[in-house]
Amino acid sequence: MLWLTAASPLAHLYHHLLTAHMVMHLVIMTVAAPLILFGVRPTLVRWHPQIIACWLAGTLTVLLWHVPAVFELALESHFWHRFELASFFVAGIVFWWPVIQPHPSSRWSVPVYLFLATLPCDTLTAFLVFCGHVVYRPYLSEDHGMFALSPLDDQALAGALMWVAVTFAYLIPALVFTARLLASERTRAKEVEVV
Repeated sequence: MLWLTAASPLAHLYHHLLTAHMVMHLVIMTVAAPLILFGVRPTLVRWHPQIIACWLAGTLTVLLWHVPAVFELALESHFWHRFELASFFVAGIVFWWPVIQPHPSSRWSVPVYLFLATLPCDTLTAFLVFCGHVVYRPYLSEDHGMFALSPLDDQALAGALMWVAVTFAYLIPALVFTARLLASERTRAKEVEVV
């Protein structure tokens, strides 16, 4: 997944389409980071960061890199673009840690954590979809003809893609987590009744 976003031929589309750029961010934070955490779970069991710090790391990273001046800096500089991708990856690892390896005392907070994480993204993506003007100036000068998208349509598509992807990426695990917690509580209640 990381190779697809950073080194494959598809990675070069980010200069031409905001949608491609958004796909890179989404794959890094919502696919690559949790998959890597699943792979290293046994080795990091002792790490129990504060859940609010994890939420802030994920949320602030997304919001900061979408400020137009900061976003455009990453588009114009190879170094800053690599730094942006690395920060999305690190923020993704930190963000997903309480979900993949929850601390027993905070299990019920995880579904709330995931739901609350959708809200800043919803605000950002709604702005990109409905604002009515192109937010990131470098995409105004790109030739979107070969993609049959105007710069504004590209921005709306990127925003909609992020909106839907983040909603599913966060709320599906929240629902699964809630179902498992409810099932374990029912099992515990039955065990108490039997005793």
